[in-house]
Amino acid sequence: MQKTVVVWLGALLCCALWGSAFPCIKIGYKLFSIVGEDTATQILFGGCRFALAGILTILIGSALNRKPLIPGKSSWGKIIKLSMLQTVAQYIFFYVGLANTTGVKASIIEGVNVFIAILVASLLFHQEKLTVAKIIGCVIGFAGVVLVNVTGTGLDLSLSFFGEGFIFLSTIAYAFSSVFLKRYSKEENPVLLSGWQFLAGGVIMIVCGLIFGGELTVVTKSGMAMLFYLALVSAVAYSLWGILLKYNPISKVAVFGFMNPVFGVILSAILLREGDSIGIMCVAALILVCLGIYIVNRGTDVS
Repeated sequence: MQKTVVVWLGALLCCALWGSAFPCIKIGYKLFSIVGEDTATQILFGGCRFALAGILTILIGSALNRKPLIPGKSSWGKIIKLSMLQTVAQYIFFYVGLANTTGVKASIIEGVNVFIAILVASLLFHQEKLTVAKIIGCVIGFAGVVLVNVTGTGLDLSLSFFGEGFIFLSTIAYAFSSVFLKRYSKEENPVLLSGWQFLAGGVIMIVCGLIFGGELTVVTKSGMAMLFYLALVSAVAYSLWGILLKYNPISKVAVFGFMNPVFGVILSAILLREGDSIGIMCVAALILVCLGIYIVNRGTDVS
């Protein structure tokens, strides 16, 4: 899991799956007839997704380990902390924010999470050194994220606290969850942590959604299929991401997060028709993102 080709392929798979979540969540809202102002139902929808993701992760992990993934007494505190950061805080902010902005704008703001994750890991928790190469790589990678976004019609200068503001708060929650996941994975199975934190966080979100009046009134086969896909995205991507974080510096893995907005913008443009054909600008953005990833990984290897 420390080989460069494994890290690159694994991280890119995670980013492709996460990138597809941007448009698929908005499609899911349409399939379940969830409007942008119905915050309680958005939280309920997210809770159902993550509770299902937790069940899938636990079942898959148990099958791969050939024994049930049951947390010990010392694991529950870590699971609750992760669930509050990774699932409850990050995705309540993300789901509500995404309902009040475009997929394109959400993608570019999500690109900031790479900076925050590396800064938190380096400056607050001292899990690695903050080098010049990492800073330069992040700047170049983020430039690619900006470039691919400015070509779409879904990007403008309007800002709202419950839209773009909530998306930004979700990136902060993500950064801290990455740091804690790496710390806890030294002693715990990252797949176990992923599965149970999803299940715990999903249940909490379901309860919160129901308490505030959330209700899924329109349930169709296509809607359930989309919900299952979104759950599978979380189960596969976050578990694999956790394994990569366990064996590698956060910066070496987190920098691939710049690919999330790139995948998100491309798929939003295709599935939601939020942007025009990106063409050569997308190619230029991908080159910048890949260059940034290379520089950060090279800086990580020599630091």
